[in-house]
Amino acid sequence: MFSLFLENFRISLSAVLANKMRSLLTALGVVIGILAVTLMGTLISGLDRSFEKSMEFLGKDVLYIRKFEWFGNKEWWEMRNRPNIKIKHADVLRDRSQYAQYVAPVSEWYTSVKRGGNDITGVRVTGTTDEYAMISTAEIDKGRFFSNSESRSGSRVAIIGKDIVDNLFENENSIGKKLRIGNYTFRVIGEVEKQGKFLGMFSLDKQIIIPIGTHQRLFTRRGWTGINVKVDGTQMDNASEELTAMMRQLRHVRPTDENNFALNKQDPFKKQYAMIKLAIGGTGLFITILSLVVGGIGIANIMFVTVKERTREIGIRKALGATPKMILAQFLMESVTICLLGGLLGMGLAWGGSLIIDQYFPSDMPLGLAMTALGLSTVVGVVSGLAPSYKAAKLDPIDALRYE
Repeated sequence: MFSLFLENFRISLSAVLANKMRSLLTALGVVIGILAVTLMGTLISGLDRSFEKSMEFLGKDVLYIRKFEWFGNKEWWEMRNRPNIKIKHADVLRDRSQYAQYVAPVSEWYTSVKRGGNDITGVRVTGTTDEYAMISTAEIDKGRFFSNSESRSGSRVAIIGKDIVDNLFENENSIGKKLRIGNYTFRVIGEVEKQGKFLGMFSLDKQIIIPIGTHQRLFTRRGWTGINVKVDGTQMDNASEELTAMMRQLRHVRPTDENNFALNKQDPFKKQYAMIKLAIGGTGLFITILSLVVGGIGIANIMFVTVKERTREIGIRKALGATPKMILAQFLMESVTICLLGGLLGMGLAWGGSLIIDQYFPSDMPLGLAMTALGLSTVVGVVSGLAPSYKAAKLDPIDALRYE
C-alpha cells in the first residue's frame, strides 16, 4: 500500500514538473488563498503578543481617573471643557476608599532632555509619588525608586527609561549622573526595565519619572493630571462604583448631572481590539475563501484537461491490470500535489512577508497555522480533483485505447 502511494506521488510529481508553468498558473489561486490566510494569521498572532504585553503596562487591577475617556461616545470638545483632575484628591481617595490599595497622582507632559552635547526630544515626563512603584507593572532594573520624603520635599531626582539610557548614557552607568529636563538639572537614581512599545505605536521606554513635589514646584502649569488607583482585581466593579461616587462628591457633581471625569481601565481596550481582530480576520477569511474557490475551479478544469490528454495512458494502465481505485488515487494525488506545492509557495511568501513586516510591526508565524494551511491545501486538492479523478477511473479501457 505504501509503495503504491509512493509510486502515485512520483508519477504525480513528474506530471506536475513536466508542465511547470501550467501547474504554477493553476495553483495561483491556492497560492493567494494560503498567502492571505497565513499572513492574516501571522499578523493576528503578532498583534495578540503585542496587545497582551501592552495590557500588562496598564494593569488589569488598576483604575485610571482622568479628564478624558479612553473610549466612549463623548465629543472631544465636551470633555475638553471639564475641570482638570486635582492632585490633592488622591489623598482623600487613599484615606477613605475601602477598595484602594495604592493611590498615586500623576502629571505628564512631553519635553526635551539633555546631557552634555546630546539631547532627546519628545520624552514623556511623569510626576508622581512613591506609591507609583507599587501600581506600575514595570520593575526598576538598576538603582531605586524615590522615597516618600523625596516625593514630598521636591528633590530633583529621576528614574529613566531605556531609551534615555541608550541615547544619553551609552556604555555608561547612569546611576548618580546628572541630566537636564527642560531648564532644570536632575540626578538619576534608577532605571526602569525595558518595556517596548504600547500596541506597536509609541515607546514606553522614552520616559522619565520624577517626584510629584518637584513637578508642583517647577512645572506647575505643564501637562495634564490624573490619579492611578490599584485595587483588588476581584473587586473591580465595586471599586469602580465606590471611586465614581467619591469623585462625584469631591467634584461637586449634582445627582442629575453626568460625570465630569472618566474612570478608565483596560476593558475598553480589549473590546476595541476584539473588533479590530474580527475585522482583520474576517477580511483575511473572505479573501482566502474567494481565492481558494477560484483556485479550486481552476485546478478542477486543468485536471479535466489532463484526464483528456492522458486517456490512452489510462487505457494502457487499465489493460495492464490497474484498478479504478488506482487510477482514482493517481489523479487525486496529482491534484493534491499541485495544491500542496501552491500552499508551500504561499507559506514561503507569507513567511518572507512576516519577516519584513516584523521590522515595523510585531508578527510571527505559529507552527499550528502553518500545519492548518497545509491541511487546507490538501482539502482543496481533494475536492477539486475528485470529479476529474472519478471520470478517469470510470473510463472504459477499450474506448480509452482507441482515443486519438
